[in-house]
Amino acid sequence: MAMTHDVQQWQCIKHCGACCRLAPDERPEALAALNDSQQQTYLAMVGDDGWCIHYDSGGQRCRIYNERPAFCRVSELGALFGVPAENLDDFAISCCQQQIRSTYGGRSPVLRRFNRAQQPVNCAN
Repeated sequence: MAMTHDVQQWQCIKHCGACCRLAPDERPEALAALNDSQQQTYLAMVGDDGWCIHYDSGGQRCRIYNERPAFCRVSELGALFGVPAENLDDFAISCCQQQIRSTYGGRSPVLRRFNRAQQPVNCAN
């Protein structure tokens, strides 16, 4: 008999942009996970205010979304940080929660919206 359980599945939310806060002093673990070439690209993307130069703060969206570097893609987090595919959703959720908290605060509407979006899915194993 197969058992079922609920697991959270990572889901991005619109009008957040917390991942676009690239300030290297606030995200040393992100910078450390990148190779030399990726680090150069990352640092070149950091504006004077610590936000990505491609982030549209008014529309809260990425202006180069379809052409963004691999390290900006959640699907690449596992490879960057050595996280197995079966743990990627939990890892991505945790990363986003941490980044949203540090960017907008632990009681922010953005964090509440993100947490609501992480709906469990029923899995059989």
